[in-house]
Amino acid sequence: MQQAMVIMNPSSGKAEARDYIRAAEEVLQGAGYQVTIQETAGEGDATAFCLQACAECYDLVVAIGGDGTLHETMNGLTDQQHRPTLGIVPMGTVNDFARALQIPLVPEEAIQSLASPRTRRVDMGRLNDRLFVNVVAAGSLAGSLSSVSSEDKSRLGFLAYLKEGIKELASNTAHTLTITHDGEIWEGSSPLFIAALTNSVGGFEKLAPAAAVDDGLLHCFIVKDLHLLNSVTVSISLLLGNLRNHKDVIYFTAKEVSVRSTEPVQTNVDGEQGPPLPIRLSTIPRHIQVVVPED
Repeated sequence: MQQAMVIMNPSSGKAEARDYIRAAEEVLQGAGYQVTIQETAGEGDATAFCLQACAECYDLVVAIGGDGTLHETMNGLTDQQHRPTLGIVPMGTVNDFARALQIPLVPEEAIQSLASPRTRRVDMGRLNDRLFVNVVAAGSLAGSLSSVSSEDKSRLGFLAYLKEGIKELASNTAHTLTITHDGEIWEGSSPLFIAALTNSVGGFEKLAPAAAVDDGLLHCFIVKDLHLLNSVTVSISLLLGNLRNHKDVIYFTAKEVSVRSTEPVQTNVDGEQGPPLPIRLSTIPRHIQVVVPED
């Protein structure tokens, strides 16, 4: 019998994740899996459980939680000789990775799709010595989004990020960044740099409409000016899927990128606080196999 490990974050989905454990277990058992349930209690638990699943040659690992839980789970797959197939039940604030793979955002529907025979190999990103799932942002705005509390995420959802973003825009803080990619160097003042693996970032599915989960590329944006008035036109471009053509945005794709600054600059990685600059980013093409819904 095949082995499946379910890794569940009990604080996800306004603390409703536990309500779906039994349904997930029944679907997986019906698909021929013997199921082990692991519940996270703190930072790093999901990675540790996933490492255990790799070491014990599980066939499937299912992450029930938000992008943070998924980020931790997938970091347990880094450079492992045996990597289980990944299943996803999204229960976070924005669930960007699930959106990009068209995995249902309704937990009941996502659970049913765990029995799908269809899988897709997807790219992963590497930030220094760890993986990221969806996006890395650097700059004053990225740092402010990392301060959103778990309580606000559960209570306000995406509005929690919007609230912090507006506060930061009002301060109009930018940093001098040096960004190197494919032999080219850009240096200037910017409040925000984004490197995305998929088309969905922060719940906006048109940030990088040309991005595919298996194209082997980082889709990068340097925002040169984001004062409160200019942010309106940037937001409109974002909603229309035309951010790359905004006059104050530089867009490029690359397989490797480095970002540094002479100032202390924070990063945000998959919706959580990341390491300060400098950082090195690269892609790992088609690194993980993910269960996706049938057509």
